[in-house]
Amino acid sequence: MPTGNRPGASSPEEPCVSNPAEPDLLRTPLYALHARLGAKMVPFAGYAMPVQYPSGVMAEHRCTRESAGLFDVSHMGQVRIGGPDAAAALESLIPIDVQGLALGRQRYGFFTDAGGGILDDLMLTCRPRPDGEGSEFFMVVNAACKEHDLAWLRERIGLRCTIEELPDQGLIALQGPRAVPALALLLPGVASMRFMDAAWFTLPAAIGSGRVFVSRSGYTGEDGVEISVDAGDTEALAVALLALPGVAPAGLGARDSLRLEAGLCLYGHDMDATTTPIEASLQWAIQKVRRTGGARAGGFPGAEIILGQIDDAARLARRRIGLRGEDRVPVREGAELVDAEGRNVGRVTSGSLTPSANAPVAMGYVAAPCAIKGTLVFALVRGRQVPMRIVDMPFVPHGYKRD
Repeated sequence: MPTGNRPGASSPEEPCVSNPAEPDLLRTPLYALHARLGAKMVPFAGYAMPVQYPSGVMAEHRCTRESAGLFDVSHMGQVRIGGPDAAAALESLIPIDVQGLALGRQRYGFFTDAGGGILDDLMLTCRPRPDGEGSEFFMVVNAACKEHDLAWLRERIGLRCTIEELPDQGLIALQGPRAVPALALLLPGVASMRFMDAAWFTLPAAIGSGRVFVSRSGYTGEDGVEISVDAGDTEALAVALLALPGVAPAGLGARDSLRLEAGLCLYGHDMDATTTPIEASLQWAIQKVRRTGGARAGGFPGAEIILGQIDDAARLARRRIGLRGEDRVPVREGAELVDAEGRNVGRVTSGSLTPSANAPVAMGYVAAPCAIKGTLVFALVRGRQVPMRIVDMPFVPHGYKRD
């Protein structure tokens, strides 16, 4: 799923608000549950959010990799987009195949600007309307970007389709190898879903009276689901999930380390409006039909630049790459990368010594000629040159159910 800024930071490593109890911070439908569970709350994109629980980030990370972690992601923006021209309208803003998106399927995408930069990343689903009358698109965007994204949608395509924010919906993510088997005890139909499938389900009467929208996707690299649920039913559903075998709460700290190991970008850090999708190594998300020679090539902001970079790699000055440390020294965001002669070749955008990778791993950008697997570079950490080798991502294999 899309990402948002790092927990508790308005810029790298800087707390944006010192007191998460301040009244100007918004609360998700699970705020009271987080308090009962003893969560450490931090400011995040204008919300008070749990960064960890008493078990700690490492335990939450490992629980998600080995069993199932439950994350509150209700701060994300949820948007419903409808009308007969909605698919074509969305393709004027997003360089993915929207018109070919089948009912009940989801795709990753991003908004781009005229310079080819990424304004935000998102998840887009073609789903049946709640009333059963036709279909609509359901979009999830980053919390820190949702106001801008809604304004962008309304300004650019608001006369071509209906755009409705869904502020009364909670959003929870159940992630890990035991996530779907656990949820299937409450919603049996989820067991037959594949990665990026999405469908409506009716809650058991003991939990709530409404329906939930479930996608088999997530932001951890593990199998799992994200569940859009009426705000009034969110806590009851979360409590029921936490009562299932192998499920434990997990906070934003574990979510960040998990997504790093999975090689997934964090918006505002690993990509932003100064980064094109091709520089960010996200060209896989642009289907052939939207590329040069495709039936609906271009037509989105920055298309000439973005498609030009796909067609001619020589136009790329830099690329996002994965790095694995050869010493056990954590390398953090902002570290300069140099070659053996001490010449600057790039910068780290995310990095940590993570539990499952069992080594310091990082993502960053290097000059295109250096972006070759096996190349040795050095991160400058407190005046020391720390050796790191360019490697393939993900750092930990994905656990998605693709068949």
